[in-house]
Amino acid sequence: MKTIAPPILIILSLVCVALPLTAQAVSPSPDGGYPGGNTAEGSSALLSCTTGIYNSAIGIYSLLSVTTGSFNTGIGAGALLANTADANTATGAGALLSNTTGVENTANGAFALFSNTEGSFNTATGEGALLSNTTGTQNTANGTAALEVNSTGNYNNAVGAFALINNISGTGNNAFGNSALLENMVGVDNTAIGDLALLNNDSDGAGTANFNTAVGSGALAANVDGGENTALGVDTLANNKADFLTAVGIDALFANTTGSGNTAIGSGALALNTTGGGNTALGLDAGSNVTTANNVICIGAAGNNAENSCFIGNIFGATSSNGVAVLINSDGRLGTMTSSARFKDEIKPMDNASEALFALKPVTFRYKKGIDPQGIPQLGLVAEEVEAVNPDLVVRDKEGKPYSVRYDQVNAMLLNEFLKEHRKVEEQQATITQLKQDFQSRIAHQQKQIEALTAGLQKVSAQLELNKPAPQTVVNNQ
Repeated sequence: MKTIAPPILIILSLVCVALPLTAQAVSPSPDGGYPGGNTAEGSSALLSCTTGIYNSAIGIYSLLSVTTGSFNTGIGAGALLANTADANTATGAGALLSNTTGVENTANGAFALFSNTEGSFNTATGEGALLSNTTGTQNTANGTAALEVNSTGNYNNAVGAFALINNISGTGNNAFGNSALLENMVGVDNTAIGDLALLNNDSDGAGTANFNTAVGSGALAANVDGGENTALGVDTLANNKADFLTAVGIDALFANTTGSGNTAIGSGALALNTTGGGNTALGLDAGSNVTTANNVICIGAAGNNAENSCFIGNIFGATSSNGVAVLINSDGRLGTMTSSARFKDEIKPMDNASEALFALKPVTFRYKKGIDPQGIPQLGLVAEEVEAVNPDLVVRDKEGKPYSVRYDQVNAMLLNEFLKEHRKVEEQQATITQLKQDFQSRIAHQQKQIEALTAGLQKVSAQLELNKPAPQTVVNNQ
């Protein structure tokens, strides 16, 4: 809030200072001194002044029209010529020449604030600065022709030769640098820092190039209708004409023309993108391979010109020996699975729930060319077929359609079936071992029996041999 000291206090303080000075009159008396603390020097200077006090007019027609206005200073031919208000300061031929009721304006330079009539609280320094301003208020222009065309725009700041030179009614703009926001006419709330920054912004007067911020020589230089862009760095977004862009770094989004909603942070980030929108690049030359694709994310990677893709550098080939797999849901949220009981409810054995595996149909396939141009052979399952067996094993997209398979769950089911089969094998092995032991025991028993029988037979055979009669010889007496 602007606080202005009451005029009576200012007058009293000036009178108090003036009294001791009049006590020591100089000789000869100062030339151009008039009642009411007014000073005039030049043809028709302060010609109409009646009750106005403490005005100073030096130059032909300076402060010509002021009657009751006070505390004005006009130095230069025609300075404050039409002024009737208070507390304006004009230094330079034609400075604030048209001002009538505008108050507390300051113009330093030939024709500075030349057309101002009712605008107040403006500051113009430089030849032609705020030359066309009529009713615009609280503008600041420092530099030759800065805000030269502005007429009704308010709250603009222009520092640098030709800065905001073509602004007509745009408000809340800030231009710091030679020709910064040079072509802006009605665009609002733009900030340009650096030579040629936002040079062509709103050059067609469409009024859509608003809320842009450009810091760096040539930043957003070609932007015409794009709004809500942010560019930090030399030549960032130099050729842009689109909306909702953020570029930080030399040549970031350099070639962008109509692509909207892009964010590039890093020297050369998304430098070759022209029409692609919704892209994000972070890092040196990140996204440098993206030209026309949309919704591409590149972090520390050049990426590819592929729609709806994500590239992150320094991951492939990097080993994490003690970590967990990263998963992503349909909302794009990254995360990992946890197996701690601390995060689980209703824990119970899987039992026969894993038998759904037996209905699954593993297949071989190749991804479509748009996904895998190389057509590498793949092994896996078809999500729609898995859904028919067990809907809980399917990952769905945002529309609820089957998208992928929860292979981690399939692995858990496989483990359960493996363990079930393993227990069966163990039981069978125990049975076989017992049968083998029983069989071996029987064989040993039978062997003993056979050995006993064999021994018995041998004894019988020996006894028979002993009891066998001696052989007799038959004599033939023939």
